[in-house]
Amino acid sequence: MIVPGGVLAFDAGNSKTDVALVAADGSILGTARGGGFEPQNIGAAAAVAGLEPLVIAAAAAAGFELHDVPLVQQVSACLANADLPIEEEWLADAFDSYGWAESVHVTNDTFALLRAGVDEPLGVAVVCGAGINCAGLLPDGRTARFPALGKLTGDWGGGQQLAEETIWAAARADDGRGPATALVSALSAYFGVSSLTTLLEGFHLGDVPASRKLEATPVLFQVAAAGDAVAAAIVRRQAEEIVSMATVALRRLDLLDEPVPVVLGGGVLTAGHPLLVDTVVRLLFEVAPKAVPRVVDVPPVVGAALLGLDQIGAPLEAQAELRAAFALERSSVEV
Repeated sequence: MIVPGGVLAFDAGNSKTDVALVAADGSILGTARGGGFEPQNIGAAAAVAGLEPLVIAAAAAAGFELHDVPLVQQVSACLANADLPIEEEWLADAFDSYGWAESVHVTNDTFALLRAGVDEPLGVAVVCGAGINCAGLLPDGRTARFPALGKLTGDWGGGQQLAEETIWAAARADDGRGPATALVSALSAYFGVSSLTTLLEGFHLGDVPASRKLEATPVLFQVAAAGDAVAAAIVRRQAEEIVSMATVALRRLDLLDEPVPVVLGGGVLTAGHPLLVDTVVRLLFEVAPKAVPRVVDVPPVVGAALLGLDQIGAPLEAQAELRAAFALERSSVEV
């Protein structure tokens, strides 16, 4: 059974994947959640194969079985690690092979955040989680984007890099090569060790799991908020990187002088650090005074579903229905 005009939406990130089966009127028929999506490690075909149980679960929640395909008119898949056009092609081919939809659209998951934070496919989004990325979109389908492959492609400012920079600055302060900073004592206290040297040795020897390095990022913001100059400088650099990416995307789409949304999302940007957000707003105003910065903390699968509704030409009422179902209005705050 096919859902007439339906959308099968995917938001697949490094740590979790959300799937939503949506009707043409925007009502949610079924959802499912699973683990991370890592085609860069296991290949496109295997990664998409891992999504099949989620599709089956979402269809079952809607009262359908996948005996016959296609299930819907449109697959809208917003995927982490779909950073290059060729990667999108590989993933689209993998989705096509399952026949879940009459048409398949694959793009990077930053576009899901962007579409979730705007009323039409128009604007720019910057996401800061473990990494950092930016995307821009126009109603005619034109986009602006970055490869977002980490330091290899010039990226800086995700949570992972902030943590590394925090530990680096503290290490240099501790041995005298860098300026003094409260990060030294704050990191030692947070990790419950007697000295920063003990913490660094713990990371090196494996006594402290490397994955815990990310926990240095909230410590950075706490110390910066207390007025520490070294920590505040790192936060300012991150704000500059965010604004730099947004500015380039706005310029590419001829939107620098237009009153368009600039959506800010991801764990670092939605954590409510006033120093970071206030600096981003101020620096953005200097280059794009009409831009409307907006912190959005919503399920990105909604953005994927909205993109799918755009692709099938669904009416605005369908968008409103979908947003109401996820109560997005309470999660979007202009700053």
